[in-house]
Amino acid sequence: MVLSSKQLIKRAGISRATLNNYIALGLLPKPVVKATTSDTGDRAPRLGYFPLTSLETITKINELKRTGLAMSEIAEVLKRENLKTEFDEAETKPVEKQQSVLPDSRLSLTLDKISTPAYLVNSNFELQWANTEAYDQVLNTTGHFSSDITERNLFPIFLQDGAVRKADSFKDILRFHLRIAKLRLSKSALFIINAELGDDDVDALSDLYDESEPEKPGQVLNTQVNLAPRGEPEQWFDIYAMFFREGIFFVYSPIATENDSILSLLARRDVVIRDLLKSRKPYLTPLTVLVADLQDSVRICAELPPEEYFELINDIWGVMEPKIRKYYATHGKHVGDGMVYYFFPQPDCNYIMNAIYCAKEMKEAMIDVDHRWRQRKGWGNELKLNIGLVEGQEWFGTYQTPTHIEFSVLGDTINMAGRLSDFARNGAIWLTKNMIGQLQSKERDKVHFGVRRQERDGGDILVPSVYSRISNLIDLKESKYEKFRDIAMLAVAEVIDIEE
Repeated sequence: MVLSSKQLIKRAGISRATLNNYIALGLLPKPVVKATTSDTGDRAPRLGYFPLTSLETITKINELKRTGLAMSEIAEVLKRENLKTEFDEAETKPVEKQQSVLPDSRLSLTLDKISTPAYLVNSNFELQWANTEAYDQVLNTTGHFSSDITERNLFPIFLQDGAVRKADSFKDILRFHLRIAKLRLSKSALFIINAELGDDDVDALSDLYDESEPEKPGQVLNTQVNLAPRGEPEQWFDIYAMFFREGIFFVYSPIATENDSILSLLARRDVVIRDLLKSRKPYLTPLTVLVADLQDSVRICAELPPEEYFELINDIWGVMEPKIRKYYATHGKHVGDGMVYYFFPQPDCNYIMNAIYCAKEMKEAMIDVDHRWRQRKGWGNELKLNIGLVEGQEWFGTYQTPTHIEFSVLGDTINMAGRLSDFARNGAIWLTKNMIGQLQSKERDKVHFGVRRQERDGGDILVPSVYSRISNLIDLKESKYEKFRDIAMLAVAEVIDIEE
């Protein structure tokens, strides 16, 4: 006896996203897809069917969940139980039959061996990576996209007169992607990003956006589509979507073939994202770079035992991590105890403001770190992070070894941010005039900035809402300031406060 996917979902009391996750993790078998009967004369819908034992498996999963086990641990428990059953059965069979319990070679599938369309997009649905099959069968291009990632949005590609536009399931493909996009991409943001779309395409995409219900976030989402043009022999595919911090991964798998290898690969999230990041080519993108350095770190390092200095730096990094996640920052290439973070365009917020807010919260968080270490060490040191912020457009890519991947930006933007961080003192946040100029007026009004001018009596006074060149703030003839000669003409200001 078998159960349709709808019956299994209803009887087990789970969502379709949960069902897809269980399949991806190997907890449930891949369903057998069959066409159902239709009384209307229309093309018959297709449903997946599961063995009745799937209900027992889901019951077992629920029991293990109540014990506090994570899904990865549950998968291991069920895997061991299944292997034990297989070996027990194999012992009663002839020797030649026992070979069936050996691991399936399909489980060795890696990203570079996927022979069906696959691609990775960011949260703006801009194409970051695609394989040859995706270029040939879905994107209708030889891969010669612009190096500027802002010109590689997936929706205009779909709306071109290509494979997706001609597909019988054209609207279903768009709906699936829009349901995922609606998790973060508002309708206005969608059309701001794709301002070049014609009126007809805007109307079509707008209607589909309105009628699409946003997907519930899950490890793996799934839909079925026919890529063949209407009237031609059907070409049915499963489209799987998987979420990562670095983007959303889509992979197509023909329904007529076994999908176990694809699902097994998707269950190994670490392998998928590692292979994706290794395969992704550098691209040109707008971004803001934040560089933060611990003031007087050389002296503090000399005063502390090595294990305590490492503990201090790890304490600072640990405190900052929630701020980084909150404002969608990406870790950059760290040098020593310094911090480098990249802020990229986001669909529902301004990446420049994200960087400024993050810097403010990092500055505030250091007050608590400083207080803890003062109580612990009884010293006179003040722990402060000096922060430099610069906005620009640069190449973003990765440095790789067989065991490590590190994100990096090439260009003047990161160099200027590093110099500004060196220039800042006493936990100050400095940014460029150009960066503030990129903000809308209502955002700019929230940022209180200015320059401190020294008075004749040796004190200083804050002059609000003005900028200054670096050369007018320090004497570049002094040897200690020589390193700032390359940014001498840069107009900058200190961030005093930011309104929420």
